[in-house]
Amino acid sequence: MESQEEYHWTNMLRKHGPRWLVLLIDFLLMWCSFIFTYIVIFKYRGPISFSSLLLESLIISLVYLLIFILFKPYQSIVRRTGLRDLKLMGNCIGTAFLISILFSYFWELFLGKAFVNNFGNKWEIHFSQTQLLFHALLTGCALISVRLLYKTVYHSFFWNNRQNMIPIILFGAGNMGHNAFNLLQLGSRNRYKVVAIIDDNVTRIGRYIQGIRVRSLSDLNMDLLERIGGAQELVIAIDNSSPERLAKISEVAEQLPLKLKVMPNSVKMMEGAVATRQIRTLKIGDLLGRNPIELNNPVIANALANKVVLITGGAGSIGSELVRQIARTDCKSLLILDQAESALYDLQQELKSLDNFDRFEFVVGNVRDHGFIKNIFERIHPHFVFHAAAYKHVPLMEANPYEAILTNVCGSYQVAKLADTYQVEKFVMVSTDKAVNPTNVMGATKRVAEIAISAINKHSKTNFIVTRFGNVLGSNGSVIPLFEKQIDQGGPITITHPDITRYFMTIPEACQLVQEAGVMGNGGEIFVFDMGVSVKIMDLAKKMISLKGLSYPDDIDIKIVGLRPGEKIYEELLANDENTMKTHHEKIMIAQVNNVDIDEKKKKIDELCFIVQSGDNSINHMKMVSLIKEIVPEFKSQNSVFEKLDFTQPKFEA
Repeated sequence: MESQEEYHWTNMLRKHGPRWLVLLIDFLLMWCSFIFTYIVIFKYRGPISFSSLLLESLIISLVYLLIFILFKPYQSIVRRTGLRDLKLMGNCIGTAFLISILFSYFWELFLGKAFVNNFGNKWEIHFSQTQLLFHALLTGCALISVRLLYKTVYHSFFWNNRQNMIPIILFGAGNMGHNAFNLLQLGSRNRYKVVAIIDDNVTRIGRYIQGIRVRSLSDLNMDLLERIGGAQELVIAIDNSSPERLAKISEVAEQLPLKLKVMPNSVKMMEGAVATRQIRTLKIGDLLGRNPIELNNPVIANALANKVVLITGGAGSIGSELVRQIARTDCKSLLILDQAESALYDLQQELKSLDNFDRFEFVVGNVRDHGFIKNIFERIHPHFVFHAAAYKHVPLMEANPYEAILTNVCGSYQVAKLADTYQVEKFVMVSTDKAVNPTNVMGATKRVAEIAISAINKHSKTNFIVTRFGNVLGSNGSVIPLFEKQIDQGGPITITHPDITRYFMTIPEACQLVQEAGVMGNGGEIFVFDMGVSVKIMDLAKKMISLKGLSYPDDIDIKIVGLRPGEKIYEELLANDENTMKTHHEKIMIAQVNNVDIDEKKKKIDELCFIVQSGDNSINHMKMVSLIKEIVPEFKSQNSVFEKLDFTQPKFEA
């Protein structure tokens, strides 16, 4: 342990220190520089007059002292010396030099003779402009060098030798990389030590930042880690952090035992809003392989202004984000309906801090309860209905088709019919890509709901619209939280098939689509995203392992467990007989679905819901799913007990 004396002086060094001490050191360095330059210049002109040296040094020292006090370079924190401090020092020395030159001329013309007449020839002085310039340059070099030396020694003593420092590799050698280096390496509270710098810009490779050579991304391998003594993290500090670029960096880094983190962008750094604690872990959403879809349509806010809005399933992953976004608009009132009491309560507490909280109403209820839902429509008469209530877990719904039909089909159907009865302006239903050529009960029930809504729209003044998108990152039950939990437990990660792929989008993207559809839709449309290239789940799992600073398969293994009942290997956004039509946004399309025999299918949906809602326990799962297959002929079960229905094609008998 440190002795009391050692602690005292090291603690004193950590403090900013008395400013007068810095001023005194600056003054002594300036005075010593003057003595040195005076002797060097005047020793060739004859014997040096020490009285003249004393008087001249006194005059120049007073000039510099006054300038020091005026510019206050001593007020800067020496251990944080940066370019601004060096610029201030240069301005200070330059001003003092110019005043010294002007004073020397003034002395020669007016004061010199009078001073000699009064005090004698031994006090006669002659300023040398060469010596004054030499003195200014030497003083500037001395003051700057001492500051940089102190800064280097301070950080080497207090930070660079700390046992708990995190060795990192910095990706980025541009302007942001330089700023990030200073923040990481030289910040007063830093916990990081930059041991290598990487960049993918060929014009920067081979250059140096603070003595560290910039290396190519191809040099990032185990051999480099061994040569630099190891590293724990790869911190990405680039402004152009496109998903494509991040994915490329991640692909190289995932082979190494490095945690991937990312710095906030340069704008935030310039605003002074960044501290080392704000360096965040790279999220899997950063690696979608496409840029986020930005809508930000001001028409949405205008369309919802002074409107009454109803959101079903408002406490779920999509519904709750939809609530958050619509809550920022000037809607007249917003009713949030969900059967999940705890989740609804959490959302209520979250929104309490918002202005006009009294506009919001939180209701616990079920869309399957016709009388209850009818009373809500009767009481609030909504202008917009966003229907997000649904069961969505494929294996559970495959085992419980009764519940899937009752909520996803009948619940959606009766909410839509009430929207028609009470002449709602827009009804927007949240659907899924699993409704396209469905292979499971969940996807098939969502497709039946789409057909039911299209049938109602055909004869209604209400505009009924469907939004269809892929998997949502971070939603309840999605693969991301599951994989994170499995990694935290030490693995293995379980994947159903090595070739399985999925389309992904973020929750905010999904909710923006729902609102955009509600505004632009004229009724009958199914809106879909251009979601780029589908993501291979095996690659996703490996990236998540890498983001945790672990390696596959040494630290975390991946286990193939086989496809679950009803699960697809590849998912689609459009059925085989569907085409798309462009909209005003290049990333949003309208699926032109096949609505042949839609009225006949509506009768079968009425029949299905009547039987299911009657609670007749004699109706078995096979008969219910059989009728769904009649309504949705493209529904072909996979890895499910219902596969045999695709060969026998039995007819449902009431």
